[in-house]
Formats: sequence, structure tokens, C-alpha cells
Amino acid sequence: MATKVVMEALSPTMEEGRLVRWLKPEGASVANGETLAEVETDKAIMELVARGDGVLRRQLVAEGATAPIGTLLGVIAAPNEDIAALVGGATPVSASAAPNAQSAAPAVAPAPAAVAPVTTTAPEHETAAGDGGRVRSSPLARRLAAERGLDLHAIAGSGPNGRVVKRDLDATGTPAIPAAPATPAAPATAATTAPAAAVSPVPVRAGTEYTDIALTQIRRTIARRLAESIGPVPTFYLTAELDVERVSEMRKAMAALGDDYKVSVNDIVLKAVATALAQHPEVNAHWLGDRIRQFGRVHLGVAVAIDDGLITPVVFDADTKRLRDIAREVRELAARARTRKLKPEEYTGSTFSVSNLGMFGIDQFTAIINPPEAGILAIGAIEAKPVVVGEAVVVRRRMRVTMSCDHRVIDGATGAKLLATLRRLIENPLLLVY
Repeated sequence: MATKVVMEALSPTMEEGRLVRWLKPEGASVANGETLAEVETDKAIMELVARGDGVLRRQLVAEGATAPIGTLLGVIAAPNEDIAALVGGATPVSASAAPNAQSAAPAVAPAPAAVAPVTTTAPEHETAAGDGGRVRSSPLARRLAAERGLDLHAIAGSGPNGRVVKRDLDATGTPAIPAAPATPAAPATAATTAPAAAVSPVPVRAGTEYTDIALTQIRRTIARRLAESIGPVPTFYLTAELDVERVSEMRKAMAALGDDYKVSVNDIVLKAVATALAQHPEVNAHWLGDRIRQFGRVHLGVAVAIDDGLITPVVFDADTKRLRDIAREVRELAARARTRKLKPEEYTGSTFSVSNLGMFGIDQFTAIINPPEAGILAIGAIEAKPVVVGEAVVVRRRMRVTMSCDHRVIDGATGAKLLATLRRLIENPLLLVY
């Protein structure tokens, strides 16, 4: 019995996915559970597996194309089984007809399917140029060409199989650059793939005056999530300057004990934030529209910069973990985040988040809340400053932190109490190992 290969929801927040590469060619035998393709979700590169045994009879979406959840990507069936009813009017787009979505060389031609996401499962109303002289084009492109008095024969198509689409008409006067032929990709296993090269956005040249960068799935999600936060969430900000002289001294003392005890200032701050949140559950909370959910466990989201944007892996039960355990876990999570290998359960479920730009020399900044969380802490750089201690002016290392607060959950005094507790822990870091 034939089995549909569909775009699955491979992450909790995924709405569409980009087919990075097929790992099985058409005609290849596949077994249930075997990896068929790699899909870029809004967070990571995930494997799409077969849900049945047989032969991959048809690939209906090209490498580099974006498709919403539920889109038919291919069909698995017996070699002689009739699959016409499943395929319907869909027009297969072979990998050779689409740009090579996983080429790592920046000089290759752009990936048009990534610039304007398309699916290939719906019937395409078009005719080949050699069929009666008509040009492959989308219905919208034909209508716009008629309205603008343009000759489709004179326009280079950047869609699948050279199809003329709307963006080609919009760029008239600067015809789209045809894609370079794809380099045939040998079947690969998950262990031999290179996700970093596969997901890098490829510049699309338009003349010589500007460069258009195709949106990746993670960048689309970041844009949507930020719009959900900065507008609807009534946010206020609390800034405090903390003395980190003792934190620096403790870190050096721990490093002197050996590599197993080496931690960063960021690790100590994360432990302090988690400990403070455990004492203030009213901040360790989510806004759920008709109620506020306060958490008894602290799951700390740690913002990590990657090539395509930002992702926030989670340190679960951070308040109960030792400093060196937090340090090790953050390093491992950050490494997997940068290679797009995080699992969904590793970047979902945070109760509060922390973002640190101090290593980039940023003195102070405000971070945007990640709904439904009620707050996020932005950590700035450590700076040596003259301060008054008792009767004397001395140089001390200081660090500014700014908490963004959802006023529907956190009042000013509530946020101030959390920062007061955080100050006490940071300025007396031995409390973190007591």
C-alpha cells in the first residue's frame, strides 16, 4: 500500500519547513523509519523519516523549497503500484531542476525557491516553452504580464523548471540570474551531512546596487515572535549595576583547582539568576491570557547567537545544579545550537530567559521578552570603575543588568525585589555554593 511522505511538524512551533536535501533518490528502496530527507524547521535541521516500506517513487518538492505542514513531499509505494490517485495533478520537480540548496560555495547561483517559498503539490497551470510557443509561467505572472504589456518570452524565469513567477516580472529590466546546475548529491546518512552549509542563506544579486538575502526558517520565526512580543506585551525595564569583584575572584580561585572547576562569569550569573528566581516564583512565570502560571522549577533559557539569528536552549532545573554542571551543559547546548543539532526538547520549556552581550563589549541593553515568559534579563559587559567603598575611592569591576518585565505579570516592586536578591547573590557568590 502506498505511503505519503508529508511535511511533518518536527518542532512544537513549526508551521512550515524547508526541504534542505533528499537523502534518498527517486527509485531507491526505503524501509519504515529510514531517513528520507533533511528539513530545516524554525529552530534546527531535523530528519524526516519514512512511514512505510517500499520504493521512493516520486519526489514532489525540490531541495531548497519551503512547504507548509501537511504538504505532500513524495510517495513511497511498491515498484508497479499505481500512485496516480495520490499524486493527482501535482507537478514533480526534480532535484536537478532546482538550485542546489546545499552548495557551500558563495559563488554559485542563488536558490530561487528559498527566496519565494513555493510548494509543488498543487496543480501548475503552465505550458512548456516548446509546447505551442508558450512560456512556463504562473497564473499570476501571466495576468501581471498582460496588465503591464510585457512579453513573457523575454523574461528569464527563476521558478522551478524555469517557470516565470511574479518576482521575475517585478525585476524586469534586471532579469533574474539563472540558477547553476545542481551538483548531484550522493546518498548520505545523518552522520555525514553538513547542516551548517545547507542552511546558510545565499545572497541573490539584483544588479550591482544591493543584495537580497533569503529568509531562513529561523529568521522568519524570530520576526514573527518579536512582533508578538514588542507590540502586545506591555513591557517596562529595570536596570541595576552590580559589583562583580568577588565573582571574578571566585572564578579565578576555582580555575586554580583544575580544569574540572573552570567556569565563566556567565555561568556564575546564570546560577545566581536561577537561585533568585527560585526565591521569587512570581517572576518565574508565564502569561497565559486568562491566567498566570507560576513555576516551582526554574528552567532557564540561555540565548545563543547563531549564523541565522538567535536560539534559546534551556538549562532545566538550573537552580538545583552545581556551577560546573551548568558550565558544562551550557557549552554543550551552545555547540549543538551553532551546528543546528538541538532537539526540540532542548530549546522548549523555559520559564525565564537570559541574554548576555557583555562579551561583545555592550555595556547595557534591553532584551525582548519571549512570550509566554514574563521576563528576560539582559547582561552587559564587566567594566572597571572608580567607586566609593567606605571612605575611599577604589576601582571595582561592575556589571549592568536590565530586566524586561511583562507588566501584566510583574509589577515594578516585584521586579525590584528579584534584582535585589540577584545583587545579594552576585556580590556574595559563596552563597551559590553554600
